[in-house]
Amino acid sequence: MLKTRAKFTLGQVVRHRKHPFRGVIFDVDPEFANTEEWYDAIPPESRPSREQPFYHLLAENDQTYYVAYVSEQNLVPDDTGEPVDHPDLPDLFGEFRDGYYPLEFQLN
Repeated sequence: MLKTRAKFTLGQVVRHRKHPFRGVIFDVDPEFANTEEWYDAIPPESRPSREQPFYHLLAENDQTYYVAYVSEQNLVPDDTGEPVDHPDLPDLFGEFRDGYYPLEFQLN
């Protein structure tokens, strides 16, 4: 039985611990669930453990918007109080308030 517990929540704004991007969590995998090619592309000295939650983010940096897949160990809460400007946010979430985006769709 899987015994992981996610530290972050859907709609929470987070930032990467090492790389200059931030984003809004829109999905969580209880453990690694991406491709082997994706995992193998990470330098061995930087590869995160597979046995932890991985988060799907609507991410942004200074140049672009994208979807990111990030291990829990590499995320920290974003304490800027600033909203994220990703163009796909309105498809999933309501208006930003208190560091979070409320879900605006029905979960299965």
